[in-house]
Amino acid sequence: MKKNFLFLAIAVAVMFFSAPLSAEEASVELGQKLFNNPGLGASKNDKSCNSCHENGKGMDKAGKNPELALMINKCIKGPLQGEGISEDSVAMRSLKLYIQSLAK
Repeated sequence: MKKNFLFLAIAVAVMFFSAPLSAEEASVELGQKLFNNPGLGASKNDKSCNSCHENGKGMDKAGKNPELALMINKCIKGPLQGEGISEDSVAMRSLKLYIQSLAK
C-alpha cells in the first residue's frame, strides 16, 4: 500500500512540475476588457481608455502607428494617472491587438 501511494505521489509531482505553466494569452477580447478597465496601469482615477475613446472611436488609424505602445502608456500615465504597463506584457499586446482590430 505504501509503495503504491509513493508511486502515485511521485507520478503526480512529476506531472505537476514538468507541465508548462499556462500563461494568459494576448487577445483582442482581453484588450477590449482592459480598454474599458478603469484600473488599467494602476490608474488613480475612475477613467478608462474608453472614457476618452468611446467604443474605440477615433482609434481606427492608431493601430498602424509603430509607436502604439508609447501612445498607450502616454494615455495611462496622463489622463488615467497610472504607472503605465510593460511593452512586452500580455496586457500591452492585448491592448494593441484590440486597437488594431478597430481598423477592420
